Order: sequence, then structure tokens, then C-alpha cells
Amino acid sequence: MEPVPDGVTAQWDAATAGLPAPLVVLDLDAYEANAADLVRRAGGRPVRVASKSLRCRWVLDDVLGRPGFAGVMAYAVREAVRLGRAGLRDLYVAYPSVDAAAVGDVAGDDDLRREVTLTVDSVEHVRWLRDTLGPAVRGVGVAVDVDCSVRVGRLHLGVRRSPTRTPAQALAVARAAQGIGLEVRGLMFYDAQVAGLPDTPPVRLLKRRSVAELRERRAAVVAAVRAEADLRFVNGGGTGSLHTFTGDDSVTELAAGSGLYAPTLFDGYDAFSPRPAMAYALDVVRRPARDVVTAFGGGYVASGEPGWSRVPAPVRRGWSLLRTEAAGEVQTPVSGDGVHGLALGDRVWMRGAKAGELLERFDTLHLVRGGRLVDSVPTYRGEGWNHG
Repeated sequence: MEPVPDGVTAQWDAATAGLPAPLVVLDLDAYEANAADLVRRAGGRPVRVASKSLRCRWVLDDVLGRPGFAGVMAYAVREAVRLGRAGLRDLYVAYPSVDAAAVGDVAGDDDLRREVTLTVDSVEHVRWLRDTLGPAVRGVGVAVDVDCSVRVGRLHLGVRRSPTRTPAQALAVARAAQGIGLEVRGLMFYDAQVAGLPDTPPVRLLKRRSVAELRERRAAVVAAVRAEADLRFVNGGGTGSLHTFTGDDSVTELAAGSGLYAPTLFDGYDAFSPRPAMAYALDVVRRPARDVVTAFGGGYVASGEPGWSRVPAPVRRGWSLLRTEAAGEVQTPVSGDGVHGLALGDRVWMRGAKAGELLERFDTLHLVRGGRLVDSVPTYRGEGWNHG
């Protein structure tokens, strides 16, 4: 990905002048370009919006009002309940939950029961819902999460999610669900090893193998379950794999969210180049050496496999974090050409490695366009929402 031009960061400076840092901005021009590109790569299928990658109701409402986007992929049942009560529809909670109170809220409310779909990936999940909800389980909607990892002998390539993998296994879960009165509404196929990994030489080989194997297995699973369940949706993909579903008639919708913000983990893909839309600013508060400044805050390291790929990065070309300190809880040293020209109170702009996760550190998201502050809107955190 090309670096953010200095002129863009100057616009961010102008738009947020006078606001206290640390602060986070969403560049609306870049965000809108990314939204259009996601729709283009989806090839005509609707894109279900992954809320965990956004964590801001203003952004959710805005993107769902755009052509090509439909439905929410939530990450917690309590979150889906809140969104449903706020008026959003077609909410799929894509992760299993044992939050009995929140699941009970869904089962006990006609509107939520109709609009919220839960995830199961085993008969064990089905039995838990039966034992937790009792007679109220009838009419609750579920989707079966199917494992999309690649198996080479005893080697597992991909994430550890669902134990359900084959048509027979998926059908067994669906039958168990229907047997206690659950509505089997969907199937989910998340290809993490394709959607979530940049294109390095060994990963390219893994992706080619995954896409080919998944296409065949996914079609067989869908055919088996469709024969006995009236599915509303078959969901697949993520920001990094939308373009791989061309010609795959078994999938009815795709999913994406991170591509709207374009964190650093999406800098290394061959098939697309999103524009960095989200960045955060830190104030310079120290000058420990001529070629080093220290900024206040900034230690917003992303989840996942520990390493430098999860550490935030300065926006400006040629600037870097110190390998011995990285991004700190209350201070972050930055070195590079030109930092000697920064004064106390000047700003260093950074990008997070992941998308919505960054907003767990900020109450407010500042919307900017062309050097102008358009609005300041609350994040989930700013609304007091914390779903883990």
C-alpha cells in the first residue's frame, strides 16, 4: 500500500486542531472509497457488515444505508440485542455464546427472535440452548458455523473454530437443532487463512489450495443442509477474500468490515489496495534525542499472534517505532527523518494493526473530510457498550 500523503495528514491536523489528543479520525473520503471497492469485489452479492470491525453505530448506520450492504454480523448476543432495540434488522451473531441472559432476551421478544440469528457449530451447542431456554427455544433462529481450515495430513492450517466440517456433520447439527424447535436459518463459512492473511509467497500457495478445496466442500455442505432446512443465507468470506467467490453459487452473501477502515494488516494483499481511513494522533511531549521524539499514549497493540504485525505504525514514510520499546502504555518513541523538526505539541499520526478493536480505546470518533471536521460521534465505548 502507498503511504498516506503528507497532504492528507496535514488535513487531519487542520480538521482536529484544538481537540485534545490522543484522538482518532475517520477520513470520510477514504472510507467511502473503501466501501465502494468492497461492493465491487463482492461481485453483486450483498455484504453483511461485521460490527466488531467497526464498533461505532454511526458507521454501521451509514454503511447499511449504502447500496450493496445488507445485514449485520454481530460478535456478541448482548450487542445484537442492543442493536435490535435501536432499530437495526437482520442481525447475525457469528460467534457462539453462553450468555444465558442475553439469549433469553432474544427468545423472549418477538421482534428480536425474528431478527436475531445465533450461531451453533455442534450438537453440544444445540443441547445448551435447549437446557437454557426450555420451551422458549422454539422459533429461535440459528446458523451452523462450518470449519474452513485446510487439513494436510495431521497439519491444521487456519484458525480453530468449528468442529463441524463435512456435509454429514453439518446435517447432524441442523437436524438436532430442528428437532428441538430451533429454526435453521443459515450456514457460515469464514476462510480466515484466505481473508485474514497478507499475500506472502507461502501464503499465496495456501490460499490457492484453500479456495479450491473450500469451493467443492462448501457446495456439498450447502446442498446437504438445504435439502432439509429453509436457509435464509449462506455467508462466506471476509475483507481479504471477497474476490475469490466469483462463480460460487452456493454462497448468497459475503461479510466484511475491516476493509472500511483499512488497518495495517490489510497493506499486503495482491488483489486490492484499500485507502487508510482510520488513524489516531498522539501529541509530542519529549525529545530524548535529536532523531527521536516521544509521544503521549499510543500502546494500542492488536490481538492475535504476538509480534510486530500487531503493533501500530507511524503513518509517515521513514518513521518507525524503536524496536526496544515499541508502542507504550503512556508514551511511544518515534524516530526517523524529519522528526527533529517536530515541536512539543505537534502530532504524530499512527495506524492500528486491526480495525474496530482500536476504538475500544476511544470514546469519540472524529469524522473528517478535506481538512474539515464534519462531526464527532460516539464509539461503542463512548456509549458505554462493552461486549468483550
